[in-house]
Amino acid sequence: MQVHWRRIHAARNTYAILAAASEQAGYPMDLVDRPVPDVTCYSLNSLSAPALKEEIRTAPCITIAGGPYATACYQEVAAWADYVVVGEGEHTLPALLATIEEGDGRVPPGVATGEGYTPATSSVVLDAYPPFSQVKGYIEISRGCPHRCGYCQTPQIFGHCMRHRSIDVIARAAERCRDVRCVTPNALAYGSDGIHPRLDKVEHLLRRLSGAIYIGTFPSEVRPEFITPEALDLICTYCSNTRLHFGAQSGSDRVLTALGRGHTVAAVEEAVELCREAGITPVVDMIVGLPCDDDESERATGKLIRWVADRGIVHAHQFMPLPATRLANSAPRPLLPETEHILGHLSSTGKLTGSWQIRH
Repeated sequence: MQVHWRRIHAARNTYAILAAASEQAGYPMDLVDRPVPDVTCYSLNSLSAPALKEEIRTAPCITIAGGPYATACYQEVAAWADYVVVGEGEHTLPALLATIEEGDGRVPPGVATGEGYTPATSSVVLDAYPPFSQVKGYIEISRGCPHRCGYCQTPQIFGHCMRHRSIDVIARAAERCRDVRCVTPNALAYGSDGIHPRLDKVEHLLRRLSGAIYIGTFPSEVRPEFITPEALDLICTYCSNTRLHFGAQSGSDRVLTALGRGHTVAAVEEAVELCREAGITPVVDMIVGLPCDDDESERATGKLIRWVADRGIVHAHQFMPLPATRLANSAPRPLLPETEHILGHLSSTGKLTGSWQIRH
């Protein structure tokens, strides 16, 4: 049975992860630019799903859809894909491929079809699967998040308890990489519950890695309250990155509380100053057009954006309602003209990046 993976730019690392798991089970997957028999797999997010819906519906082969959009909207996706992998795929996808090959009509837990859905009964143990195989990807060191940000799909897909790949497995994978880059909701939370840092475990991990190590920069970041002098000392000692990427999202404590962020504006400001003292450029995420904003909170966010831009770089993006989140049914709030002016000016000077224009 031939198994293929539809090439989707945003799903490159998902391909590396699931290709390794499937290869381990005896189902190698190659990349394709169109659906090809016998089986073509798709990883869909909120942007790619609408664009690929018709292709999947009319594909001349068996189609399997997964990813954040398919997980959140599995009943919808099951109307145009043959099978939908809901949630984590390392165990479920190879199990599904085996049942398709056997042709007995069984559907394993964790897979939805037009006829129904039985949830998976367990979570993935990361050490049971390599982070990548023939197709290299970033090394996923942790999965899950204990925080409950109203706009974020991560805990809805991977759960609220953090799981970590062991240092031995991470170190073996890192030996194949010239640049070691990690995937994790919070790089400084490695080895912890995601709330109480365990910098001793972070240091044990970093000590085992070689080459150019990048922690807390793309494709991972950190949380502002985890940025301490001790944490920055570890980054300066062991890592190659000269930037640290973390989320602020709003300049209003009221909005941060409403979002469920779990930190304050003061924590963001302290993190920025600590980065500067350590000689690291802070890159700070901000969300504009939040539905819980009002004029006062938007102006507070604009003030924080200007303040950060004087000390580092702002990465701003418009609010996008994602399915299965608390704010799934909310629309972006139109920006004040003064906010658009701030963002436009800083973007033109190179102090602000991202896609922040609100689409009306």
